Amino acid sequence: MLRILTSHSSVPVLDALAPAFEQASGLRYVVTHDSAKLMLARVQGGERGDVLILGTEAVAALAQQHIVADETCRPFARARVGVAVRAGSPKPDISTVESFKRALLSARSIAHTVHGASGMYVPVLLERLGIAAEIKGKTVTRPGGYIARVVASGEAELAIQQIVELLAVPGVELVGPIPDEIQKVFETSIAVFSQSSRRAGAEAAIRFLLSPDAGPIFAEKGLEQAGGNR
Repeated sequence: MLRILTSHSSVPVLDALAPAFEQASGLRYVVTHDSAKLMLARVQGGERGDVLILGTEAVAALAQQHIVADETCRPFARARVGVAVRAGSPKPDISTVESFKRALLSARSIAHTVHGASGMYVPVLLERLGIAAEIKGKTVTRPGGYIARVVASGEAELAIQQIVELLAVPGVELVGPIPDEIQKVFETSIAVFSQSSRRAGAEAAIRFLLSPDAGPIFAEKGLEQAGGNR
């Protein structure tokens, strides 16, 4: 069985595609995931698998360290940041930078992660909007994972995270992406671990995940397929 190491944002599409991959190839994979920052630390600390999916810059750095095979590195997906509310709750206007700013200021509480890729962007975003001080007292954070769960449970009013992660949580509704002027697009890459003893199977998994047939599943889960077979 192949082992894929990744961050939380890739899990919905990997889980959705696993049965089709097994049917097409006779191979199976298991997904091990953590927040982007912590998974990178785990890999740098010696954890290994067969396939790695992480931020493009992180994968490039690991290729330079020969932890993943450079010739197997491919763009995997692009994800955008969005906002979610509890299912049935009113959806604020976030269509412009000013309306998004007003929505944050008027919200009772705002949730984001600490170690996730989008979670690390939120403090930067709040500073950029000039409202970090006003928001500080009403933020709800978790180290990683799907932050919309705290919105589904009623612990927070708004969740800010990658859209793919917001869509993965039952009991919440996507308001939409944040405005383009302040949007952050996160690109992930995929590669084979240099020490993998299942190189052929790992490369088969990459070809399958980047095939045009997989593209609609990426879109359904809130991701844009970034790669293509060559």
